[in-house]
Amino acid sequence: MDLHRPVDPNKTYEELTSEEKLRYDHQKLYEMHKGHESMHTTMVLILIGTLVVAQIVVVEWKKRHYRSYSFFTMVAMWSIPVLMSLKNSWWRFITVWTIFTLLTALVIRKSTRRPMSVTTPRLVYKWFYLIYKLSCVFGVFGYIVMMLTFLGLNLAFGHKPQPWMDVALMCLFYGLYFGVLGRDVAEYCADKMAASIGYYTKEGMPTRQLENNVCAVCGNQLLVAVNEEGVIENTYKLTCGHVFHEFCIRGWCIVGKKQTCPYCKDKVDLKRMFTNPWDRPQMLFGQLLDWIRWLVAWQPLVLFLAQGINWIFGLE
Repeated sequence: MDLHRPVDPNKTYEELTSEEKLRYDHQKLYEMHKGHESMHTTMVLILIGTLVVAQIVVVEWKKRHYRSYSFFTMVAMWSIPVLMSLKNSWWRFITVWTIFTLLTALVIRKSTRRPMSVTTPRLVYKWFYLIYKLSCVFGVFGYIVMMLTFLGLNLAFGHKPQPWMDVALMCLFYGLYFGVLGRDVAEYCADKMAASIGYYTKEGMPTRQLENNVCAVCGNQLLVAVNEEGVIENTYKLTCGHVFHEFCIRGWCIVGKKQTCPYCKDKVDLKRMFTNPWDRPQMLFGQLLDWIRWLVAWQPLVLFLAQGINWIFGLE
């Protein structure tokens, strides 16, 4: 069918055949957008330029002022998705987000309270480690369901693919989003707690002498020696010689995103630290969460900025 062949101008729209109506609608659409090619090209160039400049600014901001970058990213991660959900009336996400926010606010309050209880660091890491585990489970489950749907396993149960894909995407999004947000808030709490305990300062110098039998993260006594098997918890020793509760150093490195010794700031080799094969997927999932942060927190801001530039130049 030739969509560019002109329609008889003497006929009304109701008198046209279905084929002529299709040609007529196509020609009207073409006339409406005729001459807009240059404008669309300009808008695409503005978007690409904004993305490039924003990427450079974000990288330099993160390199020079990590604390303000981290705090701004955490606030953006917390607020942008819920604002979009309110606009689109996605009440299920709003409910889950509200429950997470209320519980996490209590944990943040405990981590920033002065004087801080000696039990607070472990409580905080337990909460965020639980969030990290749940986000990993939800993300992996969503990915598996998605792959099974692509393979057509839903047909074996007599189900259409759409419900399976809805469940897969929901679990994948919840796992990635709350995983990223939980790690950002955990990093913020880790800084606050470490400064309060007194083993960490912005300059990297310890503020008090570390005793041999004290964990540098929580400040509590170690239960067993390094090479002994603990009933409740083992003790872990870093290459710099400082020792910690195993749970505390896991919370500091994996959940709190710290790759240095809490006491002397020596570099921590996570691959050497966690040799158990079951720890590797957690480390990879943590890296994936860091990559997702750009899509959730920064991409909407970049697109909003590009739209504002188009509006200034009258390119809406």
